[in-house]
Amino acid sequence: MKLATSPPLTGLRTLSTLAILLMMSPFLMSCDSKPEKSDAILKGQPVAVQSVARQWNEALLAAIRIDLARPTVHSRNLFHTSIAMYDAWAVFDDQASPYLLGNTVGAFTCPLKAIDMPANIEQARQEVISHAVYRLLRHRFYAAPNAGASMIEFDALFARLGYDKTNKSTDYSDGSPAALGNYIAQCVIDYGLQDGANEQNNYRHVDYQPYNPPLDPLSPGNSSIVNINNWQPLLLEEFVDQSGNPSIEGVTEFVGPEWGRVQPFALTKADRTIYQRGGHDYPVYKDPGAPPLLGGTLSEEYQWGFAMVSIWSSHLDPADDVMWDISPGAFGNADEMPQKLVDLRDYYNVLDGGDPGVGHTINPATNKPYAPNMVLRGDYTRVLAEFWADGPASETPPGHWYTIMNYVSDHPQTVKRFRGSGPVLSNLEWDVKAYFALGGAVHDSAVVAWGIKGWYDYVRPISAIRLMADRGQSSDPTLPSYSPLGIPLTAGKIELIKKGDPLAGTNDEHVGKIKLYAWRGPRFIKTPATDVAGVGWILAENWWPYQRPNFVSPPFAGYISGHSTFSRAAAEVLTLFTGDAYFPGGMGEFVAEKNEFLVFEEGPSNDVILQWATYRDASNQTSLSRIWGGIHPPADDMPGRILGERIGINAFTLASQYFSAD
Repeated sequence: MKLATSPPLTGLRTLSTLAILLMMSPFLMSCDSKPEKSDAILKGQPVAVQSVARQWNEALLAAIRIDLARPTVHSRNLFHTSIAMYDAWAVFDDQASPYLLGNTVGAFTCPLKAIDMPANIEQARQEVISHAVYRLLRHRFYAAPNAGASMIEFDALFARLGYDKTNKSTDYSDGSPAALGNYIAQCVIDYGLQDGANEQNNYRHVDYQPYNPPLDPLSPGNSSIVNINNWQPLLLEEFVDQSGNPSIEGVTEFVGPEWGRVQPFALTKADRTIYQRGGHDYPVYKDPGAPPLLGGTLSEEYQWGFAMVSIWSSHLDPADDVMWDISPGAFGNADEMPQKLVDLRDYYNVLDGGDPGVGHTINPATNKPYAPNMVLRGDYTRVLAEFWADGPASETPPGHWYTIMNYVSDHPQTVKRFRGSGPVLSNLEWDVKAYFALGGAVHDSAVVAWGIKGWYDYVRPISAIRLMADRGQSSDPTLPSYSPLGIPLTAGKIELIKKGDPLAGTNDEHVGKIKLYAWRGPRFIKTPATDVAGVGWILAENWWPYQRPNFVSPPFAGYISGHSTFSRAAAEVLTLFTGDAYFPGGMGEFVAEKNEFLVFEEGPSNDVILQWATYRDASNQTSLSRIWGGIHPPADDMPGRILGERIGINAFTLASQYFSAD
């Protein structure tokens, strides 16, 4: 860039960074819970060879893990930090163009005065990046629940890099890299204070109000729901979010229902539809249309989808002895996505679980078949549900994909060529460009997904399954407890309780109710370190997702799945950025150790090695995990994947234009 006055995983047993940071943090649930642990960890790059951008990214991820679990807020933190890093790098490049510095984004302008090129560009870049990110992170996390710990880490890294935290000047007219970094930080901070996120008021929503009174999941059924298609808050004595932060507010509050108002990256006005509710605007980008509604449009698809969530919870039992080959040779390669809700039934295996993936015949890196990887289905599904949930002590879904990006960067078989061709990039150039493209994708994913969540305000499985079961069965008008709004019966999975049934009750008070063959729930776990709830017949009115009793479900609407959107967008960016659909070496791996990995019950019963050939395989596995975890039905999942793919490609395309702009 010309500087002038400008107008306003084969051979790998674990994901190194991913495993260390997911598994070694304490779990804040109860005195009976067990800490997460890891097996032997393959180390990533030593700090001495990590770029300064990577070191600050690790500091950011560490701060996210001990902050509130807010995917919207942290996707924005990751993106804005990536902007600061990228602009600090690009301002000294004769090909690239900064994003915010010297430009107008939305209604905000960050002026840039002419500066002289420093004698030592790399040294100047490190200083500008460090000052920019340090100031930004101290601003963003000063009020976090564990702000003291984060501030100590930020200060320590800044000092290790040799910089003076008392230098707060933003006057870079004398060529000071420190002042330029401080100036970039202030631009990003000021930009964030007007981007629609309501940062000044701790990101609280302004206009949204839930349609429903809260559900007490410890009480049977769902008699409190009023609007059967809308999200329902939960009434909990103590809510512990997925980063382990406890709250005693009682009723969960929707996180980010107005996030569609936030300034995006690659999304355009042509992508946006503005709806109104109560006289207030709800912008929705890339509107997928309404989800299936019980008693309304596509009611049978609603009933089928939520019933499938119940059926899949029957797969969470290692005692059923069902064995699966989860190697890339048998799983994955299911990239064709149904575009219509009515076609979802052909994609998911309702009774046995999984998708139509046929696996990959050959590892392209070794030109050999993938070795079989046999595990118990009940171990695999439980590990998936916890691994991809990103919690507790988590970097949230967008941060999770940053750790995967860092793992790819550390892999010895990774050659750091942009899109797989051209010159080998320095660690710093690789990192700032990767973070910028990935940050734009996860940020836009949050704007899209939470804009849709806030407008359509869709029900979660904990509410839907119980409310349908309260009404009865919808399969046969000649059978007892028939209701067109009930749950469809499935032999061996969803049935009516008859006289003589062990669940009938002392006085047959439960005869005619619905029973489910499902995960039995946290009531069957007293000591997580040794107990397994298992699967069995339960009253449907007591159904519980595969979650702990002080979490139950995320505090926001279901449609569309944020995990599916984030993950597919990130997978597209990694594929395009590296120029390869496959993980380095043709496979990525993560080991969940026997009786160590699972947090809210014992397990897995044997080591489980998760394996992915491609980034899309990992993304698709993320989506399936949320169904097994009882968090999303297929109608939430697939639209998230479809939109995520478009978001990721568009974000990468726009980021690439900045890399080679005139």
